[in-house]
Amino acid sequence: QVQLVESGGGLVQAGGSLRLSCAASGRTYAMGWFRQVPGKEREFVAAINWSDGSTLYADAVKGRFSISRDIAKNTVYLQMNDLKPEDTAIYYCAGKSRTFALLNLLAVGAQYSYWGQGTQVTVSS
Repeated sequence: QVQLVESGGGLVQAGGSLRLSCAASGRTYAMGWFRQVPGKEREFVAAINWSDGSTLYADAVKGRFSISRDIAKNTVYLQMNDLKPEDTAIYYCAGKSRTFALLNLLAVGAQYSYWGQGTQVTVSS
């Protein structure tokens, strides 16, 4: 079982930036970020193919968020710029335990076997 530990959430003003980190205790084939607001469904944010670094983003964050990985540290990052109040949510890191053929599959939460505990991001207007 791979453990995922997130960090980096917090309170920021609209237009500001935050960087989330997620350290994995073992190997994954891809890692993703999802977010959830209480009372709403979990929403895909971004994902990265661990082997070649290819990335996938939700339309709502394209051009503002950037996902990256540090292979040596087994850590994935989510750089969030130009934050908006609607970005307020609990952000969850996820890890995929099996290989996959289509990058678009990484937008589906059910594709992931491992989940972090979540970190709160609050953007004030």
